[in-house]
Amino acid sequence: MKVLIVIFLAIQILIFLYFIIVNSIYTFFFIVSIKEVYKNLVISSQKRLKKILRSKVYYKPISIIVPVYNEEKTIVTNVGNLLNLHYPEFEVIVVNDGSTDKTLELLKQRFNLIKSIPAIRLTLKHKPIRSLYFSIDYPNLIVVDKVNGGKADALNAGINVSQYPLFCCIDADSILEPDALLRASRIFFEDKEVIATGGIVFPVNGCKIEGGIVTEVRTPNKIIPLFQHLEYLRGFLIGRIGWSWWRNLLIISGAFGIFRKDMVLAIGGYRHTVGEDMDLVVRLHRYCLENKIKYKIVFIPDPICYTQVPFDLISLLNQRNRWHRGLIDSLWFNKKMFLNPKYGWVGLFGFPYFVFIEALGPIIEFSGYFAFVLFYYFGLLNEEFAFLFFVLAFLWGIWINISSIFIDNYLYKHYKNLTDIVKLYIVGILEFFGYRQLLVVERIIATLQFWKKGWGRLKREKIKDETVIQSIN
Repeated sequence: MKVLIVIFLAIQILIFLYFIIVNSIYTFFFIVSIKEVYKNLVISSQKRLKKILRSKVYYKPISIIVPVYNEEKTIVTNVGNLLNLHYPEFEVIVVNDGSTDKTLELLKQRFNLIKSIPAIRLTLKHKPIRSLYFSIDYPNLIVVDKVNGGKADALNAGINVSQYPLFCCIDADSILEPDALLRASRIFFEDKEVIATGGIVFPVNGCKIEGGIVTEVRTPNKIIPLFQHLEYLRGFLIGRIGWSWWRNLLIISGAFGIFRKDMVLAIGGYRHTVGEDMDLVVRLHRYCLENKIKYKIVFIPDPICYTQVPFDLISLLNQRNRWHRGLIDSLWFNKKMFLNPKYGWVGLFGFPYFVFIEALGPIIEFSGYFAFVLFYYFGLLNEEFAFLFFVLAFLWGIWINISSIFIDNYLYKHYKNLTDIVKLYIVGILEFFGYRQLLVVERIIATLQFWKKGWGRLKREKIKDETVIQSIN
């Protein structure tokens, strides 16, 4: 019995330390975020953006690559948005990855496409390209029709077709702010060591859209997307900013990232995995550190990409399952970096954090919930410890949520409606009572299914564009 008590006590201490470490890091990152966001807002003034537009040497041309598979509900709005971005020189490459719906037909009709024989340099390997299409109305639009091979395969095909030194990958259900590329890509001109960057991703659910542009930022009306909105605020405005400042940024969202093409070609492009976004960034770190190349992978807390998040529970769980499997696969593929001083702070701090906190975190957290029930049942629960745990773990976590909302409302002021702000504060509290535990269980399931390569299918809603609706009415 004494041995059992010692084991229970050790488990309590381990779980307690886990929450202390996680919340301490995010608290520190919150302080960093305040400083970095303010500094970036000063740098990214409209005056500087106008200077970029006027100058012929203050930017680098960019290729926007959009991998699509059965995206008939969102593709027309997405491409229309991209073609109207404020950027001096860019091309939009839509890679139709063997869609079985009307995605390709809608593109042909809306953008007046003509078919061409594919003749590209196959620098990166991917499934065969059937045809290339060019737009009569939009000279900078290219549509690639290829055999289905997955998102990574489609991105590799888009890179092969692209002609510019930078490329931006964006999801087909996403909408960029008109000047998002200007804000994000300026760093490549200002700092020659930058090889990759990403911006903020917000849910488009609930936002008002006119002419392919988000004209009013609103929170979702449904509870599941609303919880995700909070997660995105916390993850980007505290997590990503902090990791970028620490030079340990291991992930750039697949919904919106910009990369130097020569560096991506050097590592062989995207690897076939369900977590291609994180995998690419980790391999870029690895390549540069192994070859002693001076580099920076940074997060810019200003340009915004709006993306459609799952609005039903099944789609949400499928997404989080895939995310976690992708995380584990990327960490395993690059396992030689783990606690390896050869890879500097990335190997000694960033990589281990993602192993112990992100990959193994769900198991530790679930063990904590289970242990509390078990301790209570056997009369081994220390009430003082339980109270302290609740205060430090739950209330501290709630404070971090509120802090991320504060950063957005105080510095960015995206939300003009008081109701939206109140809704975010409410879910900032409610997240810890059911929603978080549900995702923990799904991530544990994903851990047991780490070997699976399937994506699963997410339900899409048609993006409601007020301009289109008014023209119909």
